[in-house]
Amino acid sequence: MFIQTEATPNPDVMKFLPGREVLGTGSREIASPEEAIVSPLATSLFALGDVTRVFLGPDFLTVTRNDEIEWAHLKAPILAAIMDHYTSGKPVLVSGGAAAEEDTDDTVYDEDTLQIVAEIKDLLDTRVRPAVAQDGGDIVFNRFDVESGTVYLHMRGACSGCPSSAATLKAGVENMLRHYVPEVMRVEQTL
Repeated sequence: MFIQTEATPNPDVMKFLPGREVLGTGSREIASPEEAIVSPLATSLFALGDVTRVFLGPDFLTVTRNDEIEWAHLKAPILAAIMDHYTSGKPVLVSGGAAAEEDTDDTVYDEDTLQIVAEIKDLLDTRVRPAVAQDGGDIVFNRFDVESGTVYLHMRGACSGCPSSAATLKAGVENMLRHYVPEVMRVEQTL
């Protein structure tokens, strides 16, 4: 098994491509060893001690390191844990640990606003998410405030806490959404 690695714009996060499906569809962010109970793979990675977050994507995973350790010391144990997981035949997620829902919005919109939200989600899915996934992350629609014209988005994976995520949101995503959806005035990140 050959596992590729890629640096991400976030120096504390590395992207790992095992050459096979991780989740297939959807994504799952695991932010602590306690949350890792749903994933044997994440449990193994957290057991290394210097891992602070694991993000599972369709065909990749990203690992966030404790900033006190260098990648040169952590990369090989992570690769070994990933290889051991895939050779064990265990699932990436155990039952009850389904991939996270992509849409976290439970707001009830009127018909006109619903059309605006559909346009926003379509642009995010077709133009933004594929680019963000290349950097080992994900961006998820949270909600749209029609009064202020604000779109709230959640950055996950390598994008969460990345020094360039604010620039990505403002210079990239906000400008594109404002161009195609005139009702959008600004974009804000949720935590």
